[in-house]
Amino acid sequence: MISIRPGTRADIPQAFDLVMELAVYELAGDQVSNTVEQMAEDGFGPNPLFGMIMAEDSDSQKIVGMALYFYRYSTWKGKRLYLEDIVVTEAFRGYGIGKLLLDATIEMARDTKCTGMMWQVLDWNEPAIGFYKQFGTRFDDGWTNCHLDF
Repeated sequence: MISIRPGTRADIPQAFDLVMELAVYELAGDQVSNTVEQMAEDGFGPNPLFGMIMAEDSDSQKIVGMALYFYRYSTWKGKRLYLEDIVVTEAFRGYGIGKLLLDATIEMARDTKCTGMMWQVLDWNEPAIGFYKQFGTRFDDGWTNCHLDF
């Protein structure tokens, strides 16, 4: 049995484990510079920068998946929810947990009066692309990601 609930500060260590699992899956485990302490401050300090929705296995009380999101503002569309990551630990994939998390994130976006959601998916991640297509996702061509690292 899986329960879906808002994330708490106490969830951060397990959430960070999921972040690391995702980074390794995306062949970028060596690129993670965030820490458990920084995530706790950024998500649950005086000025929270993100929210989390957790999937918890009722039997073990362990976090088996999460959606991490934040709000952004589009000059064309207004308030949008940005889904930074949705990840389900490998042993629990294929049981509909990702759908539960995405459904809960969509509901969060609607409840907070967002005009829509957006996220990125790696072009080689065919399982994720197929998953998102089930929701009627529009995939944008012609945009290039830009980054400045400090």
